[in-house]
Amino acid sequence: MIYFLIALIIFLIDQGTKYLIATQMTIGEQVPVIGNFFLITSHRNRGAAFGILEDQRWFFIVFTIIVVIGIVWYLQKVKRLPNKLLPIALSLVLGGTFGNFIDRLLTGEVVDFLQFNFGSYTFPIFNVADSCIVIGFGLIVLDSFLDVRREKKALGDTAMERED
Repeated sequence: MIYFLIALIIFLIDQGTKYLIATQMTIGEQVPVIGNFFLITSHRNRGAAFGILEDQRWFFIVFTIIVVIGIVWYLQKVKRLPNKLLPIALSLVLGGTFGNFIDRLLTGEVVDFLQFNFGSYTFPIFNVADSCIVIGFGLIVLDSFLDVRREKKALGDTAMERED
């Protein structure tokens, strides 16, 4: 149950921050946080990451429903394992995915507001849900590498036991 609570907290933080941006700022308005490096910028995205597949609302809705069902199913499967990194990662992805899903379902667009500039390069504007999805996927990749190491160690331990 803790993993679904984590996803719910992420969802609520995401929706709360998006609500503040949507109700307190006009689209395009910017508030510098750290000079020109980090700004809060009110932006709307009708596509996926980096604006790809713009205006494909129903594709995203159907795809996201499938993804959410898959994550919930897999989370149920792995939540009792001793390794806690994977279920936490799945919780992050679930909370973020559901946050962006609700935006697309209700309004057809996602509220983005975190803008980072690296010199003349502006990274695509994103939100809390996007951050949690990326961090969650990063942790899933990390868990996969750690799992390979654990398997190699277990095989090595088994081989050493046979030699004794």
